[in-house]
Amino acid sequence: MNSGYAVTVATESSDPRTSDDSALPLRERKKQRTRRALADTALTLFSERGFDRVTLEELTAHAEIGRSTFFRYYGTKEDVAMAAEGELWDAYTVHFEQDAAPGPALDALRASLTAAILGMPDGWDQRFLATRRLAAGTPVLHGHSILSSMKVQQRLVEILEERLRADSREDVRLRLLGEFALSAWRCGARNWVAGRGSGGYDKRRGHGGTKTLARRVEEAFDAIPSGLTLELP
Repeated sequence: MNSGYAVTVATESSDPRTSDDSALPLRERKKQRTRRALADTALTLFSERGFDRVTLEELTAHAEIGRSTFFRYYGTKEDVAMAAEGELWDAYTVHFEQDAAPGPALDALRASLTAAILGMPDGWDQRFLATRRLAAGTPVLHGHSILSSMKVQQRLVEILEERLRADSREDVRLRLLGEFALSAWRCGARNWVAGRGSGGYDKRRGHGGTKTLARRVEEAFDAIPSGLTLELP
């Protein structure tokens, strides 16, 4: 990796955590189940009828909850529609903030994203694919997805600032690192959805689940150094 981009993350202690839901308190497990059930109900309704044709009242009625309960779990109808994507972003930022190992910052960003993808629960890949299909035909959700990724990128930069005790307004490398991480995600995810990658072309969307998705994202990170030195004829 070009040394000009090898910002190094300092050592920082973190509390031990586990992704095993069984380790969570009963109250928290119930909240997570309710949140997931609401997201599943929303995704089914939106996929069958279209995002714009399902009102919040209809959604809460199908989920058998009140409006106030809905807003305890999701801020907007767009948030619940893109819940699978939001779960990945939450896992990514938490892992990078609490578990990123010391060393080159881009390697840490890469490792945390890979860990977040591989740590997604069973069935997440299919829910994520469904949200991508939904967003592709719904401009407001496509815009929401872009905005969400920009917020994640900003959060990653803030964490870098905290760890490195630096200001991204003065050290442009921190913002570039955020750009690299999210660009690698976008390229890898697109290839995974389309069935492209190092193994050739496979028409099955999302084939291979989260393991293959993680591999496609890793391939995108691998391409960054040579991409920076690519010369035009």
